[in-house]
Amino acid sequence: MILSDQNDYKANKMTVFYKDKFISQKLGQYIYNSIPKNNDKIAIICIGTDRSTGDALGPITGSLLSKRNQLSFNVFGTLEHPIHAMNLEKELKKINETHIDSTFIAVDACLGKINSVGNITAAIGPLKPGLAFNKNLPEVGQIHLTGIVNIASPSNYLILQNTRLNIVMKQAELIAQSFFYCDYLLSKSNNTIN
Repeated sequence: MILSDQNDYKANKMTVFYKDKFISQKLGQYIYNSIPKNNDKIAIICIGTDRSTGDALGPITGSLLSKRNQLSFNVFGTLEHPIHAMNLEKELKKINETHIDSTFIAVDACLGKINSVGNITAAIGPLKPGLAFNKNLPEVGQIHLTGIVNIASPSNYLILQNTRLNIVMKQAELIAQSFFYCDYLLSKSNNTIN
């Protein structure tokens, strides 16, 4: 879980509202354009826990992605096997050892300002998990996606516990569909090259 701060992101980002039209295509195209063209090894690292509604965005997204067998991405972090603050360093070490030279894309929930709730942001650069709780965790990914699931407040833990599952599910479904669209674009470009 991170805090949304517009200044934390590099200039190269895209933000969409989860009720907008064609989100999956827009985000999928952004992800596709952000992946280095000489690297077809891609790992999606979905961060969060199923023990908190607001922090379940990553594991739900990972579970949705894992259901599609022909997906060309490797997916880590699901509802069954979540990657969270307690095991993040250990899991990242394993992923880095087994997926050398992969492009890593991180997915996590985020808290932000009231007028940003519902936004999904994709950006170039690493994700900084744990900021909502002032945790010093390793950065993850060369690209990251975050869904702002609720407002930031002095009691972030309670906010996460009381976040509506509906917004988390809708954002997770849209992020998963974005990766499906990106996968389609990657397979299309690989077929054109071959």
